[in-house]
Amino acid sequence: MIKDILNDAEHRMRSAMQVLHDDLAAIRTGRASPGLVEKLSIDYYGSPTPLMQLASISVPEPRTLTIKPYDASTLKVIEKAILSSDLGLNPNNDGKVIHLNLPPLTEERRRDLAKHVNHRLEETRISIRNIRRDAHNDMRDFEKEKLISEDDLKRGEEDLQKLTDRFIEEVAEHGKKKEAEIMEV
Repeated sequence: MIKDILNDAEHRMRSAMQVLHDDLAAIRTGRASPGLVEKLSIDYYGSPTPLMQLASISVPEPRTLTIKPYDASTLKVIEKAILSSDLGLNPNNDGKVIHLNLPPLTEERRRDLAKHVNHRLEETRISIRNIRRDAHNDMRDFEKEKLISEDDLKRGEEDLQKLTDRFIEEVAEHGKKKEAEIMEV
């Protein structure tokens, strides 16, 4: 029973880490990355669709993204979505392909992005702690119902804390890497 609770908690913590990883990939750094725009929602025939399903995204140069739609009729819609997004990029359209040139980040913008990263890191830490709390409450309930012994509860609590510490450390590592990327000139 304790193993099931721990496995469920680990799975949920891993999911929280995946969400963090996806969010951090979408935060702009000094170099171009397809992750910056691939999740951008495009209104494709009335339904929101991620850009990565409508076009191929490549990085021909360190500060340039190239978006080539599979269907040429979606070019204008993709261009409008990029303009209306909070990326702050101006797409250049040559009729077949959209080119996005990433300007260098200002010092102020770098600090803002670092704050945003730290905010996302804290949200993930809170999420992981909430998962720990839920798992801990489940263990206590099992102990109250005499389904597990007090010793099993103590061992389960220790294992749960180790698991939580491991994921919190992973969050910190992700944060350090992303902040170093953002501050790199």
